[in-house]
Amino acid sequence: MKLLITGGAGFIGSAVVRQAVAKGHQVVNLDALTYAANLENLAPIAGSNLYAFEQADIRDRAALDRIFAQHQPDAVMHLAAESHVDRSIDGPAAFIETNVTGTFNLLECARAYWTTKGKPAAFRFHHISTDEVFGTLGSEGQFDETTPYAPNSPYSASKAASDHLVRAWGETYGLPVLISNCSNNYGPYHFPEKLIPVVILNALQGKPIPIYGQGLNIRDWLYVEDHADALLTVVTQGKPGRTYAIGGENEVTNLDLVHRLCALMDELHPETAPHARLITHVTDRPGHDARYAINPARMRNELGWRPSVTLDQGLRATVAWYLANRDWWQPLLVRQGVGQRLGTKG
Repeated sequence: MKLLITGGAGFIGSAVVRQAVAKGHQVVNLDALTYAANLENLAPIAGSNLYAFEQADIRDRAALDRIFAQHQPDAVMHLAAESHVDRSIDGPAAFIETNVTGTFNLLECARAYWTTKGKPAAFRFHHISTDEVFGTLGSEGQFDETTPYAPNSPYSASKAASDHLVRAWGETYGLPVLISNCSNNYGPYHFPEKLIPVVILNALQGKPIPIYGQGLNIRDWLYVEDHADALLTVVTQGKPGRTYAIGGENEVTNLDLVHRLCALMDELHPETAPHARLITHVTDRPGHDARYAINPARMRNELGWRPSVTLDQGLRATVAWYLANRDWWQPLLVRQGVGQRLGTKG
């Protein structure tokens, strides 16, 4: 199968590209190379004859038309997005332009391409989204494919809008679409503005480790390699028109998560231990959702998929990777906004 993967130089996208090539798929990586993208994420497969790279922006319809015509994909996996909640609070316009307008452009381009090819039944447009579109949970219950949408941040609202566009293009035009909504990802190659790499790198450098509010917000953590495997399962086995909720089955409070990471740093990098002394509570994020949790029963029952990596296994592997790959993350620390507190304009 030839896959056109948007955002393939990002954190999740690059994991999908690496796995897809390893499984023998042809991959065209379409990425605008904005601040969080990094072609070093793809070094393991960059020389493969199954891999091609196109630098383009999904807001550029002419570039999309050229890429579809040239590469003739069998399926689209759409991961390109602005995805940092704090950045969306400070500057929501970029999230609307990329996540909404960009998705519209990609849908229209894919529809035109699919139509000229005779509307092949095997074509797929797989839109990768987030559980944040569902808003927040109380102490009970889980999100699933029937949960009503209730986004609470500019980021999640823009992703909710793009989900609705994808569904509408499936219903109105018959485009064979799939949507997946995932829980929080973590693992190697995670851009160092997100919580887990921030904790690891601040601990390593003896800097304060910030926790929003009391740290009692709960997230369901999904190891990125497990997510990539799930996404390839959806695009190859999922039923068009269906939505699939992908979770890690690893719920934990932010405070507990940070303490686990500090304990791993104490073990794996004892020179700067104890690391929990660096934990610092800071003013909470505006509109901070209290709890996310996903029920992945449809993935398990229909597609035979479930996560293979426990939270403790994944955190250990992640900490070890960052300690062993300073040459990857050190150049990223000077990129715009990294290391600064964002999302305080609410």
